[in-house]
This record gives sequence, structure tokens and C-alpha cells, in this order.
Amino acid sequence: MPGASGLHRRRLGSRAEPSAAIMPTHAEKRILPYTPEQMFDLVAEVERYPDFLPWCMAARVRARESQDNVVVADLVIGYKIFRERFTSRVELERPRRINVFYSEGPFKYLNNHWIFEPGEGGCLIDFYVDFEFRSRFLQRAIGIVFNEAVRRMVDAFEKRARQLYG
Repeated sequence: MPGASGLHRRRLGSRAEPSAAIMPTHAEKRILPYTPEQMFDLVAEVERYPDFLPWCMAARVRARESQDNVVVADLVIGYKIFRERFTSRVELERPRRINVFYSEGPFKYLNNHWIFEPGEGGCLIDFYVDFEFRSRFLQRAIGIVFNEAVRRMVDAFEKRARQLYG
């Protein structure tokens, strides 16, 4: 679909399965007019997330391992009265894949990946996230807005790519 800036974005599909007991899963594919390397670099630069990512209040890289192929990072996410810190181990398989493994924080689990493939006119992005909070209160609160929150997050990465790469 044409965007206001003349860029073309096509959503190839997304799914979410809301449930009161388990957090929904979100999977989405988009074609963006950038290279896999550009999109990989944007997503891999965790330290910059507070500059553009909604609800990301702070980001800190604790460690870089294996010649920068692994990053251990803390993120602080917040919305209204909620504020939580969590730590993830991020495996960087340049330029095609980023896997995020949850280490500590408010979740029971967090599974997340980004896959970047060359596509017609740019890069096919495959984004997946699935998580559940330990707190039933947080689980219910985020469950109400989960789909919109994840869409806004992926949109923020797309907008950031437009700012960086034109």
C-alpha cells in the first residue's frame, strides 16, 4: 500500500490470538524498501530504542560477547503507572536474523525474533513476539491493548528506517 511519503509497504499477514490466561502471540511480515543489512542494523542497535520506540524509557547494553554477535541488554518499558525492567540476551546473526532470549524481569517467558530476507523492492521482515507476564494484573492490562501496542512498535521501527535511510 502506498504511504504518504511515496514508500511502499505491504503487510503480508499478522495474527494474534488473545486469551485471558495466556498473552497473545503476534507474527507479522512486511516488505520495506530497505536492505536486510539496513534493517538488521536498525533493530540491532538496542541502545537507540528510547529515541524512537514507544514505551521504551531506557536501554542499556550490559555486555557484548563473541565479537559482538551476542548482546546482553536491559530495557525499561513503561506506560502510565507501569514501569518494568527486563534483561534479554540478543543473538545477532548478521544480516539475516535477530533472536531475543529473555533472562530476567517481569515475564514468565518472552520469545522474540526478527528475520530479514531480500525481497522485491527491498526487505521482507518477519517479526514474531510471544510473552506472558508473571503478574496477572499486568497480563490483563497489556492483553487489552496488545495488538495495537505491537503494531505501533513495528511501525516505530519502520518510521525510524525512513528517518535514517530515506
